[in-house]
Amino acid sequence: MTIKANHPFKSMFAPVDSVATPDAHTAVINLSKPHPALLLALSSALCVIIPKHVYGDGQNIKTHPANSKPVGSGPFQLVEFKPGEQIRLKRFDDFFIPGRPYLDEIVIRIIRDPSAFVIAMENGDADMAPYLASSQQIKRLKKVAHLDITDKGYAAIGPINWLAFNTAKAPLDDKRVRQAIGYATDRNFITKALMRGFAKPQRSPIIESSPFFNPKIPPYDLDLAKANALLEDAGHKKGSDGMRFTLTCDYIPGPAEQQKSVAEYLKSQLKKIGIKVDVRAAPDFPTWAKRVAGHDFDMTMDVVFNWGDPVIGVHRTYLSNNIIKGVIWSNTQSYSNPEVDKLLNAAASEQDVVKRKALYDQFQMIVGDDLPIYWINALPYHTAYDKRIQNPPMSIWGAMQSMDDISMA
Repeated sequence: MTIKANHPFKSMFAPVDSVATPDAHTAVINLSKPHPALLLALSSALCVIIPKHVYGDGQNIKTHPANSKPVGSGPFQLVEFKPGEQIRLKRFDDFFIPGRPYLDEIVIRIIRDPSAFVIAMENGDADMAPYLASSQQIKRLKKVAHLDITDKGYAAIGPINWLAFNTAKAPLDDKRVRQAIGYATDRNFITKALMRGFAKPQRSPIIESSPFFNPKIPPYDLDLAKANALLEDAGHKKGSDGMRFTLTCDYIPGPAEQQKSVAEYLKSQLKKIGIKVDVRAAPDFPTWAKRVAGHDFDMTMDVVFNWGDPVIGVHRTYLSNNIIKGVIWSNTQSYSNPEVDKLLNAAASEQDVVKRKALYDQFQMIVGDDLPIYWINALPYHTAYDKRIQNPPMSIWGAMQSMDDISMA
């Protein structure tokens, strides 16, 4: 109930009315309606155990002092926390599974310099690196003899790289303008050239590896003539300089390949249809997040996860009741369509998989036409790990799992 009250994923536990605890070993979750994604939502990556004896003291959970010195329940306990530097975990001897965990200690190092990050893996100063998305890093580490690299472990993440539009601001409040930008953007060039073929094109709000993906969604293949016609139809004539209007494009600071490079590509590409793009950098992630959460943007590059089921990771972006200023990765596009609300609310409680798929098919066709977001690619997440690691994390949650069954040879 604490997660429901505080988590930005409002749809994740929306049907939960209450939780009863009739005895010390039983929890009864009372729902207002069926919730087909409930068991997935209860995974430890999304529903951590929050100790009531610590957090139930009346203080604001978002600013609670225990947030910097958390009390956990897993196989490892926190012994050191240096913000921006590292986290040190040690084996919890009283873990409930006998003999687990196998490792004595885990040190999570935060390395901001991409070159230093790769060198640490090459030299054996680091044993595992999850969430690799840079094609250069992946190619380089694949050549290291003592390392293995896998793309397994991200099935429940569903990471999508996209261009989001602020649909509340002119001229992006007109879907013809958004569609024109879609037709002017070549996702095949982005994935094959800019991302060197490591990333797969993505043309839907639902990750294409999901059984709920609808392959009939409009692909918006490159068509500059169609893009120009849509802008003319929307009343945006070219000026003497050949430009129709100017838009600002933000991006998440950090590794450039999935964000800045795409924004710079859009600047040159959209110029071909008379749209001047100013690429706006942010000094750090909090600055970017504040802009986007505050709806202070025209267009922005973004990375958003599906989280295994559309109820958890997709609905939050498109439901009109989730337009919440100040909350990042909510409906920051200010997109509102009553039919979409109706379809998503129905899919959120539909237990029949075939019927649920049909509802999501309709949803994708509508947003594929409205285009509040231009979906570009699935992030090519990989994990590099030392070959001495036994049973590396390759479940659907990958490195988000408890790590209790990992060992070193």
